[in-house]
Amino acid sequence: MQIMRNGSQPSERGPADYFTGSVRIDSRFQRSDPARAGGAIVTFEPGARTAWHTHPLGQTLIVTAGRGWAQREGGPVEEIRPGDVIWFEPGEKHWHGATAVTGMTHIAIAEALDGKAVDWLEHVSDEQYQA
Repeated sequence: MQIMRNGSQPSERGPADYFTGSVRIDSRFQRSDPARAGGAIVTFEPGARTAWHTHPLGQTLIVTAGRGWAQREGGPVEEIRPGDVIWFEPGEKHWHGATAVTGMTHIAIAEALDGKAVDWLEHVSDEQYQA
């Protein structure tokens, strides 16, 4: 058994290559082979969001605080709230983040395939985000 104590890892800023706005990443974890699960607690300030991206084996989000938005390519922007569990299919192009006026925190979990858990794509434009 391994316990990662709250506050035992430094917070990280979400890299500008993959996020728009102020994003904090905490409690990042990645298990070693043969396990493939990894994840983190991610906090988005109002207006902050991921870039478009996909996951080779899908992604689960568990919203823990605030209000956010999520969208899969070709679908509507959906509101997400605390207690909501969101599943993105393997290879499904999507983004997620806070609403324009409310921050949002979620737990993000994805499995790695051949050592890779995410493929980052282009940024979500302001027009796409505000739709």
